[in-house]
Amino acid sequence: MKEVLSVILGGGRGTRLYPLTKYRAKPAVPIAGKYRLIDIPVSNCLNSGLNKIFVLTQFKSASLNKHIARAYKLDFFMQGFVEIIAAEQSEQTVSDWFQGSADAVRKSFKNFSDPHIKYVLILSGDQLYRMNFADLLDFHIRKNSQITIACNPVDRQETSELGIMKIDRQHRIKTFHEKPRDKDLIKSLGVQIHGKNKYLASMGIYVFNKDVLSELLLHNDKVDFGKEVLPEALGKRLAFAYVHEGYWKDIGSIQSFYEENLAFLNAEPPLNMYDEDWQFFTRPRYLPMIKVYKSSIENSNIAEGSIIEEARIVRSVIGLRSVIRKGSVLEDVVMMGNDFYEPPQASAGLPVPPLGIGKNCHIRKAIVDKNVRIGDNVRIVNRNNCGDLENEYCVIRNGIVIIPKNTIIPANTVI
Repeated sequence: MKEVLSVILGGGRGTRLYPLTKYRAKPAVPIAGKYRLIDIPVSNCLNSGLNKIFVLTQFKSASLNKHIARAYKLDFFMQGFVEIIAAEQSEQTVSDWFQGSADAVRKSFKNFSDPHIKYVLILSGDQLYRMNFADLLDFHIRKNSQITIACNPVDRQETSELGIMKIDRQHRIKTFHEKPRDKDLIKSLGVQIHGKNKYLASMGIYVFNKDVLSELLLHNDKVDFGKEVLPEALGKRLAFAYVHEGYWKDIGSIQSFYEENLAFLNAEPPLNMYDEDWQFFTRPRYLPMIKVYKSSIENSNIAEGSIIEEARIVRSVIGLRSVIRKGSVLEDVVMMGNDFYEPPQASAGLPVPPLGIGKNCHIRKAIVDKNVRIGDNVRIVNRNNCGDLENEYCVIRNGIVIIPKNTIIPANTVI
């Protein structure tokens, strides 16, 4: 495992997660009350015994950089690191920006110079899953593979949004198709898994022999792994598929983000955060205990430091330092909380409500981003059943109301 370098891609503009990506990179988006998306791949690496980790960043990376620096300070004697590599100017590049996943790795390759590194594990920074990468590396080595792609069985309706591959009995990849649309082609890619017809979708998790990765990237201008590098390499390199049948979700849209957050409320959530043998790490904050006063809480998760006063919360995820005041009702809400506590007198006499949710509010089927100020008697219930809408207070996508970070909603507003 000391011969493996992990490279986590910070992603592009994240337009499908807007407005959650209005001020931050997609991997920095908060998830499950107290974590960020980047914590998932980093935690999987550390639990797998991989502690040489680079995170490649570009768009709106300040929040992500700060989180990485504060959360992952590895012990000096471990000889490991979790470090940021940001897009930078150089005389050798035509464009200073990363143009795609492969281009990001190519432009960062000069940082992979450690001669002890034989394998490069490439990961996405915006997925939810649990995987022991030691098993993936063992598979790669046993097969004498040059390229290994982790894949997950999916149903036919999901194939048009994913990279789908066809394998033989030895799991060698025969063909790879990025987001196939042709019905006959899709039908030909089906495989039987446990008696059901499934399709093997790329998880965006790749293992390369370092020398092979160098040859594939440094002598051409291909910018994307899924669309260009991998399909062209299959006929020239030994490439195998590692089938991961556990939970895996790509957080690519507001709908998936909202649904996967609420899935943590299930009696048996798809991603178990309570396993002490496989912990998911994040920044330690040393916050006080949750304060709940005369409130009703049903099937919800409440992050530390929250203050709830005579409120009713139903099937909701309540983030760090959240403040919910008397008489308010939250139903099916993902609330990300606050970055700081506001002194009681801070907003006194000002024309803005205090940080958090005011008195006698009703919020339903919504995502409330960080540091939002919602006045008293506000109703956020999508009264007109809008599918998509954007105004000064909110963005609605697929009927889900998103209140962007730092938004101020005056008292008595109805959305």
